Amino acid sequence: MNLTLITITFLTVNLDFFVILLFLCQHFALRDVLIGYLMGLLILMTGAFLIGQTLQHFLPEWLLGLLGLIPIWTALHDRDEEFQISTQRRPILTTLLTYLSVCAGCNLSLFLPVLANQSWITFSLTIVYIGLLTILIVFLINWIRQFQPVQSLIRRWGETPMKICYIGIGIYVLFDSGLVHHLITFI
Repeated sequence: MNLTLITITFLTVNLDFFVILLFLCQHFALRDVLIGYLMGLLILMTGAFLIGQTLQHFLPEWLLGLLGLIPIWTALHDRDEEFQISTQRRPILTTLLTYLSVCAGCNLSLFLPVLANQSWITFSLTIVYIGLLTILIVFLINWIRQFQPVQSLIRRWGETPMKICYIGIGIYVLFDSGLVHHLITFI
């Protein structure tokens, strides 16, 4: 398990949601936001892992490297969604549905190539690691949400570093899978 790659993937795929977390933490109890967020992550990461495992049975590892094109495409074809807080009385469900609607495509496109070749044990350790990282991030965001300058900086500059990381993750997957080596050998 490459903790650096997992951490960068988690941070970049959730960067836009961190801004939304500022609003969710302001409207709902921290516990409810945390539970909804963890449920969303578990659903999307498990989906990405299972899709990757299925593809691994049908495709050679070097060909799975083409999945690295997904995060690159995602970064280059930006579709900003507007976020609107729902004032429902179900904060866990609101957080979960907000996370799934905002982050499903990015999570699947980034975690699919990263998790495609992992074992069940490595995947389980990754889930635990991401869960702990999520708890830390939610508490940190809940703390900094009170500072207006921090909110302004994230809104203004958060997207560009996120796109650069998407492209970097895609390039890493392309090279790590052996696809580039296979193409060079083929030529």
